[in-house]
Amino acid sequence: MYAANDPRAALNKPAEKAAPAAIRFAPADYVKFYEIAPQETGPGAKTWYGRGQNFILAYSEIDGVAELERTDQADEYVVLLPGDGLSLELEGAGGPRSVSEPSFIVMPPGRSKVTATGKGRLVRLFTSKATDLAARCANAQSYAEPHPNVPPFEPWPEPPAGYAIRAYPLEVPAVPGRFGCLYRCTTFMVNFFEVKPPRDEHNLSPHFHDDFEQCSLALEGVYLHHIRWPWVSDSTKWIDDDHKRCASPSMAVIPPPSLHTSQGIDPDGNRLVDIFSPPRRDFSEKPGWVLNADDYPMPDFS
Repeated sequence: MYAANDPRAALNKPAEKAAPAAIRFAPADYVKFYEIAPQETGPGAKTWYGRGQNFILAYSEIDGVAELERTDQADEYVVLLPGDGLSLELEGAGGPRSVSEPSFIVMPPGRSKVTATGKGRLVRLFTSKATDLAARCANAQSYAEPHPNVPPFEPWPEPPAGYAIRAYPLEVPAVPGRFGCLYRCTTFMVNFFEVKPPRDEHNLSPHFHDDFEQCSLALEGVYLHHIRWPWVSDSTKWIDDDHKRCASPSMAVIPPPSLHTSQGIDPDGNRLVDIFSPPRRDFSEKPGWVLNADDYPMPDFS
């Protein structure tokens, strides 16, 4: 399903599984932040919330000075600084730290604070353990009941050096055979892509995941998310094909085991960020793909 020049073509392919007749499917979920009012407005920041089953995404537009604080965070969370001119002051275990370049930032459990100064965008990623944020999500009702085919969240091993504020650059040179700019922590894996021209409609990459959801966050441009579900013997469980047009900023939550691919179509450029919670095993097993693998070990899968 991948083109020969796509690095993912080298992934170990799972055996095809026939969908049992009793299987249930969940539809895809979309939050178009540009179409709705922010769920939270405070000094210097407007914030929109959306979620999947295992995670919560907070998209903030900063203008001035904004203090974003967590008083009793249960686990690690991620701050994405795309690079719009914001500067951050970070407080928490291993801090304080200052960050102004485009970065993937891991914030520790417990008490922490992100002070953003300037004008630009900031994204924070929390697991569903952040129950105080779950009810704020624009699509909260979609997850009133657990979605089928997504296992309960299990964190990956703690960093050997202990929890601390860690910042990693998002502007890294491309390497042949490596897929995107991948980082992970105990709770998330994020793949940050460069701005790309419209995608060749003759060279898409439809694929599926057996048992984990994917969040695709559009930061630039316009995307068509093409999604198709399996046909099982019980036709009452079928879901129609989905071809959803989403401008930026927006998020699409793609459920397993749907066949899916995303197509950037804006001639001025398109940027997507793929988010997984917990991290993906298959990407993690590719040598050199995860840029901070030394800081965050994999589980023992034996």
